[in-house]
Amino acid sequence: MTELAQTSPTPTLLERVRAFLWAYRVPIAFGVAAFCVLAAFSGKRFLRQSKAPHFVYQAAAFLEGSLALPVDPPNQEDWAKVGEKIYVSFPAMPAAVMLPFVALWGYQFNDTSFTVVLGALALLLFLLLLRRLSSDGDSKRGEWENLGFAAILGFGTVFFCCAIRGEVWFTAEVMGVGFTSLYLLFATRTRRPVLAGLLYAMATLTRTPLLFAGVFFLAEALWPNGTLSLAEARTDLKPKLRKLGLFAAGAAPLALAHMAFNHARFGSIAEFGHRHLWNNRVNADIAKWGLFDYHYLERNLHAAFTRLPTLSWEPFKIGYDAHGMSLLVTTPLLLLLLWPKEKPRLHRALWLTVACTALPGLFYQNDGYMQFGFRFSLDYTPYLLLLLALGGWRMRGKLFATLAVLGVVVNTWGALAFRGYSW
Repeated sequence: MTELAQTSPTPTLLERVRAFLWAYRVPIAFGVAAFCVLAAFSGKRFLRQSKAPHFVYQAAAFLEGSLALPVDPPNQEDWAKVGEKIYVSFPAMPAAVMLPFVALWGYQFNDTSFTVVLGALALLLFLLLLRRLSSDGDSKRGEWENLGFAAILGFGTVFFCCAIRGEVWFTAEVMGVGFTSLYLLFATRTRRPVLAGLLYAMATLTRTPLLFAGVFFLAEALWPNGTLSLAEARTDLKPKLRKLGLFAAGAAPLALAHMAFNHARFGSIAEFGHRHLWNNRVNADIAKWGLFDYHYLERNLHAAFTRLPTLSWEPFKIGYDAHGMSLLVTTPLLLLLLWPKEKPRLHRALWLTVACTALPGLFYQNDGYMQFGFRFSLDYTPYLLLLLALGGWRMRGKLFATLAVLGVVVNTWGALAFRGYSW
C-alpha cells in the first residue's frame, strides 16, 4: 500500500508575521530604541512642525496639481523664484515620500516627528546592511558589534543633531542615509541591479551629491574582487555590462521624471533651483563665483577638518561655530581610518565612493551653515563607518572605545545645544 506524502500546512498570515518579527527582532528592537532616544532629544520640537517645512509645501503643491507653491511660503529661507512663481529649491523625493501624509494633514503636517521616524528607520536599515555584510563574509563583525556600529552612526556622528529637528536641510540628510543603506543592501555583490538602480535614483533625488555614489555599483560590477585593476574589469565583461544596464534601467524612470520636473520649472534638466535662490545670503557669492568654484575650497576644508570648538574664558564656556566643526572633533573614530588593521574586498570600492561623493562638495558655495558639525558629511558617513567596521579595529580596545565614547559625548552636546533655524 502506497503511503501518502505528508505535507505541512501552509502557514497563515499571522504565523508569517510572527516568523518575520522573530527573525528581525534585534533590528526592530534597535529601531524602536533609537526612535525613543531621538524623540526624547527632539523634545518640544517633536510635537510641532519645523520652521522650514519646504517639503511639506512641495507635497501640498503636487496634490493641488501645481509645480510652484500655490500659497505664500512660510519664510524667505532657501526658496527659488522665477518671475512671480516660487518653487522649492531642493530635489523632490522627500516631498514625494510625504505625499500620503500631507494628503491627510495638509500644510500642517509635522515634518519634525516625521524626520525622527526617518532617523530611526535609517539606523535600522544601516544595521540590516551590516548584518548582510556579515552573512556574506565581507565583514567579520558579530551581532553585538553590528549593533555598536549602527549606534555610532546614530549617536556618534552629526546624524544625531540632524535627525531630531525636522527642517528641509536635515530631513533630506537623514532620508539620504536611509536610502543609501537600502541602495547598498542591493548593490553589494550586485545582488539586485534593478532595485539598486531604483534606490540609487531615490537617494540622488533626496541629496544630489549622492549622484556620485553610483560609482559603488560600478566598482562592484566591474571589480567583484575589489582590485580596481584594468585586468579584472575586462574579465567576463559581457555579464558585467548587463548588470550595469539593469542598474541604469532601474534608475532611469525617476531620473527622467525629475529631469522633466526641473525643465518645467527652471528650463534646464540639471537645475534644481539653487541658481534661482530668492533673497538668500549666498546670492552674492553665486553671482560672482557660481555654485562651484575653487574659491570655496579653503572655507569648506576648514569646516570639514580644522574648525574647532569655540572657547570663552569669562565666564568659561565651550561653544561651537554655526559654520560647523571638524569631522575629527564630532566623530574622532574617523582617525582610525588612517591605520586600518585589515583591507578586505570592499576597502577600495568604499574609499573610491567616499572620494567621489565628498570631493565635489568641497568646491560648493555652501559649507553647510548653519550646523553643529559638518552636516554634508552625512552623504558619505555610511561609507566611512563601513570602512571602520571592515577595517579590523577591535571595538573593545581602549583606543576604539575611548574615541567612540568621545564621539557620543560630543554629539549628545550637539543634540542638546544646536538651535539652528528653529528651536
